[in-house]
Amino acid sequence: MSLKVGIDFGTSNSGVAVYDGQHVRVLPVDPKNVQPEVIKTVLYITREYRSYLGHEAAEAYYRDNVNRQRRFVKQWAGEIDYRGADMHYVRDIFVYVDELKPGRLLQYLKTALRKEGYKGTQVFERFYTAGDLAKTYLSLLKRRAEDVLGEPIHAVTLGRPVKFSESPEQDQKAEETLRQAAHEAGFKEVDFELEPIAAALYYEQSISQSQNVVIFDFGGGTLDIAVMRLGDSNTRKVYASGGVDIAGSDFDRTIIEKRMLPHFGYGLVKHHPEILEMIHAIPDWMALPELGTPINRTVLDKAIQAKIAPVRLKALRELIYNDLAFTFYNRVEAGKIALSKESATVINLEDKNIALWEMYTRYQFEADIRHYLNEVEKVLLDTLANSGLEPGQIDAVVKTGGSSNIPLFTEMLTRIFGADKVKESNALSSVVGGLAIKAAM
Repeated sequence: MSLKVGIDFGTSNSGVAVYDGQHVRVLPVDPKNVQPEVIKTVLYITREYRSYLGHEAAEAYYRDNVNRQRRFVKQWAGEIDYRGADMHYVRDIFVYVDELKPGRLLQYLKTALRKEGYKGTQVFERFYTAGDLAKTYLSLLKRRAEDVLGEPIHAVTLGRPVKFSESPEQDQKAEETLRQAAHEAGFKEVDFELEPIAAALYYEQSISQSQNVVIFDFGGGTLDIAVMRLGDSNTRKVYASGGVDIAGSDFDRTIIEKRMLPHFGYGLVKHHPEILEMIHAIPDWMALPELGTPINRTVLDKAIQAKIAPVRLKALRELIYNDLAFTFYNRVEAGKIALSKESATVINLEDKNIALWEMYTRYQFEADIRHYLNEVEKVLLDTLANSGLEPGQIDAVVKTGGSSNIPLFTEMLTRIFGADKVKESNALSSVVGGLAIKAAM
């Protein structure tokens, strides 16, 4: 009998689990992590095309990149063949590349699957599509899980959001891309389950009588909701499901846009569009690492010499040219997470010419993200309406996913359903546990 596992391929974190019919076992696939059962969905690819994931990827990135030397060389990138009116000419195109760059760190791999129009990314001489990135990550994750279990894995149940995209065509394309990636990673059998339904199956293990349940799965990439009848496999039923493309990564971006940009010159640099473009790119995890070009370095150096917000622009220069983007995003995310338990936190980053220190309160955070609350509440109430049930007919509201612990959204659930019904499941393992249960069915 071939071994089948559940894999939660998440936006921020991933996991692997197995189910023996009575107990769920979440595998310690990242032994260097504080929580070995949780592995960051990050991938580091070196110039020699060695690949690392999770904590190991972050370690390799820091070791190879932070405060390293750079050397830019001119490289031919193609040509433009222009024809118009009575003119015709061919022009070579050159770009400057850093020949000392040792590797690329890639994150939010799942977001690339659902991003309409996203073709992929160049990693040195190779072009990686969204499917290639998913395949690389899943193959490494599969190997980690096999090492823990001591036997090969042939089949997998993968989680997927209720909606990869509002477009049905893009939604289907994303699932098929992920399916093909899993096959190419070495899984012979691949099937899917909606992530909130997986979380429901995990919760069902803890109840002894039938309930009407709302699953509120709010993670790093999407909000997914399911309204179900649980407690008896014979009467188990999905009344309705829904989702929206709002989650933790959007909140991180909002914090950066509203609170962090002034530390890098926003508001002090007004008549330099090239610098403003760099500042506005800071919240974009894909764009920021690509700003380290000789031209941008010259622009920043000249502005600093001209005494244009020199302290702030030195910080911007160091952020870009010392490969501190990953560290910066992690500090912002850590601050956001802290505010689920604390009333205030400090987001700080100190390195050479960066001395970022920002006191950030829960009140400020809730003000910054409040515009998302109406959308979240709308999709929740719409899904509930589609189920045919009223709030009073719901027996339990199960929160899962890291963003579900944000007090602003817990208060919303309490207001609609009542505090006694709102329950907290394991935020980081309920989905993968439920996928393992589904895999064993």
